[in-house]
Amino acid sequence: MANISKDTPLSELTLRRYEKPSSMPKRQLIKKICLSLGVLQPGDSRDVIVDILHILLKAKKKKKLLTAKQIEDSVIKSRKKCKLRIFGIASSNIRRQIRRLKEIMIVEKVNNGYRIAEYMPLSEIYEKKIEKFYLSSISERIKEYLAMIK
Repeated sequence: MANISKDTPLSELTLRRYEKPSSMPKRQLIKKICLSLGVLQPGDSRDVIVDILHILLKAKKKKKLLTAKQIEDSVIKSRKKCKLRIFGIASSNIRRQIRRLKEIMIVEKVNNGYRIAEYMPLSEIYEKKIEKFYLSSISERIKEYLAMIK
């Protein structure tokens, strides 16, 4: 019996283009970033990843590491303060959303805490880690497949 390979990607990246940013509340701006980077789906009401990124960006200003529990507590507090529905705040979901941010190299784990990668600005993370490394490696592999077609 022949082996059947699974079409499981080694990595994947979803990017979306929206209108130029204008003045908007910080949470809305972070939501657009999450949508643009594909970690949030359009129309998704479970947008706890926006709060996680927002909290980690606040901690970046103080160069502070946060545990998953601290992030979870801050998310709950933030959503209550903004009068948002308390969806997706289970510990397991918070850890899953952090992992998604780690997968696209925005967040990193240091010891037992999480932070924005090297406390860098998001624009620098995008340029150095996502655009030049992640996107480039995906693009190169696509080119290899295309070159095989004669």
